[in-house]
Amino acid sequence: MKALLLGLVLGLPFIAAGQAGDSIAAPSLPIGHQVMNFALPDAKGRLYELRRTDAKAVVLYFTMNGCPIARQSYAKLRALRKTFGDQGVAIWIINADDSETAASVEKEARDHGAGSTPALLDDAQGVTRMLGVKRTCEAIAISTKDFKVFYRGAVDDQLTEGGRKPAAATSYLQRALHEFLAGQPVTEPTSVVRGCLIQFDSGKDGDAPISYAKDIAPLLERKCVECHSAGNIGQWSMSSFAKVKAKSAMMQEVLLARRMPPWDADPRYGKFSNDRSLTKAEKQLLLRWVEAGAPRGEGEDRLAALKIPAQAWSLGQPDMVVSLPEPQQVPATGVIAYRHVDVPLDLTNTIWIGASAIKPGNLECTHHVIVRVKYPKEGKTSTENAESLEGWSPGKTFVRFPAGTGKRLKPGAVINFELHYTATGKPETDRTEIGLYLLREKPPLYFDTRMAINQDLNIPPDEPDVRTHAMTGFKRDTMLYTLVPHMHNRGSWMKYEALYPDGKRETLLHVPRYDFNWQMEYVLAQPKRMPAGSWILCTGGFDNSALNPHNPDPKKRVHWGEQSWDEMFIGFMNVAELPSTKTVSK
Repeated sequence: MKALLLGLVLGLPFIAAGQAGDSIAAPSLPIGHQVMNFALPDAKGRLYELRRTDAKAVVLYFTMNGCPIARQSYAKLRALRKTFGDQGVAIWIINADDSETAASVEKEARDHGAGSTPALLDDAQGVTRMLGVKRTCEAIAISTKDFKVFYRGAVDDQLTEGGRKPAAATSYLQRALHEFLAGQPVTEPTSVVRGCLIQFDSGKDGDAPISYAKDIAPLLERKCVECHSAGNIGQWSMSSFAKVKAKSAMMQEVLLARRMPPWDADPRYGKFSNDRSLTKAEKQLLLRWVEAGAPRGEGEDRLAALKIPAQAWSLGQPDMVVSLPEPQQVPATGVIAYRHVDVPLDLTNTIWIGASAIKPGNLECTHHVIVRVKYPKEGKTSTENAESLEGWSPGKTFVRFPAGTGKRLKPGAVINFELHYTATGKPETDRTEIGLYLLREKPPLYFDTRMAINQDLNIPPDEPDVRTHAMTGFKRDTMLYTLVPHMHNRGSWMKYEALYPDGKRETLLHVPRYDFNWQMEYVLAQPKRMPAGSWILCTGGFDNSALNPHNPDPKKRVHWGEQSWDEMFIGFMNVAELPSTKTVSK
C-alpha cells in the first residue's frame, strides 16, 4: 500500500504505525536552510518552478491520493489561499505518490475542495526526498527572498491519531504566514505532522546499496556521456567516478529542476524516436545515489575506460564536406551580429542527398548554425527564399532522412551558412562544416522543411505569458516526420496541434518549458500522415517578465527580429508530399 491510512475507524481518522517509509526518505531539511530549485508539472503540463514565481512565499503541502486527513485539509488550503493570495503567498499541493498521474492528482484535489489550488505530481519523488518529507499533510513554507524554510509542520492541530477536534485550537501555518508577512520572527516554526506514511520506491533491490559500477556508470554512459565528454557540448566531462561524484550535487539540482537531460516534451503527447529523457526509474536511481552520498562501491570504473571521439561525424564520413572558406574570428566580448557566408558548390549535375550533418568548428562560441541553399540564377538570393538544408544547435542529433526521401542540390547551388556566435571572454576561431551523404538515385519523395510562422509580434513589457499562434496547411496528402519549435530568449512554451478535415483535433507535441539554449528537434517515432486539407496549429507563449532568467530586458516591448534580444515564433516541420491527385485549396 502507498499509504497505511486508507479508511476511517468509527468515523474518525486513524494513523497506523510506520514501516519502511520513515527509513528511506532523506533527513528533513531544517528551518533556515535553503531549498534547492525544482520544477513540477500540473495536469495541463504547466511547470511550476520554485525560482520562477513572483510570490513572496511558497507553501508546499504534501499529500497522496486516498489519504483521509489530506482530503479533509484541501478546503483549508483553499481558504488559506484566498486569505493570503493577494498578499503574495502561493500554495502548491504536491502529491508524493509515484504511481499516480497528474490528471488523477488534480481530480483528487478538486473533488475534495482544493478549488484552483495547483496540484502537482512529484513523479520521481525527488522533491519529497530532497526535503525529507515522510508523511502526508506536511506543509513547508519557503521565503522566495532567499528560498529558506521558515515553517514546516501541520496546517493546524484539528486532526490527531484516532480523533478529530470540532475545530482547530492552533492554526500553525496561518500564524506563521501572518508573522512572516509582518516581518516578525515565526514564534513556532515547527509542529508535529499527522498524516499518512509515504512509501518510497526503493528500486528493484529494495534498500540494497546502489552500485556505481553496475547501476550508475552504465546509465550515465547511455544517457549523458555523449554530450558530457571531452570536446563535446557538455560543460564538464563524465570521465571518471571522481568527476561524477564532484558534480553529484549539481546533478541532483538539474534533475529536480528538469534542466537535464535536455528534453522538454510533455510525455503525454506523442512518441519520439530521439527521446533522450530519463525514465522515472532512472531518475529515481540517480537521485537515490546522490542522496546516499554518491558512494563508489566495488567494480571497474567504466567511465574512465571510455573513449568518446570529439565532434566525430555521427553518421560516418560524409561523401562531400563543405567548409567555411576561411576561419571566422570571434571577438572576446560584445554582441556579435549574425554572419552569412556563401559557398558555391560548382555542381555540373543534380545530386540527391539522404542525410546531412553540421559539425561546428568551435562549440564554445557557436550558438547555432543554419544552412540554406541559394540559387542566384533562379532569383533565390536571400534567406527568405532560399531552400532549407540543415540546422544545428546544442543538443542536435543527426539522423538519415526517412527511407524513400531525399533532398536535391542542382547546378548553380550556393551553400549559405548562417552563423550565430556568442562571446566567451577570449578571442575564438571557428570553421564550421556541413557533411553531405549522397543517394545513388532519385528517391520517390522530396524531404522538405516547412514552417508555421508569425512575424507580427508585439510583446508588451513585464508580461509573463503573452500568447500567439501560427498555422500552415497541406494541399496534398503529406507525411509529417519532425517538429522543431523555434523562439528566442523570451520563448516560454509551444504546442503543435493537427486539425484534420473531419473536424478532429490532435496534440502532436507540447513543450511546456521552451529553452532557447536547447532548440530540440522532435522526430516522430511513427510518421504522421496528414490528409489533404489538414492544418498544423502552433500556439505558444512568451515570458517577458523579470522572472524569466534569460530575459535580456523585461522593460522592453519586443517585436520580430534576428537577434536573440528580439523574438521569433516559428513551428518548423520536416515533411514529404505524397504522390496523389487529391488536392485541396487552402
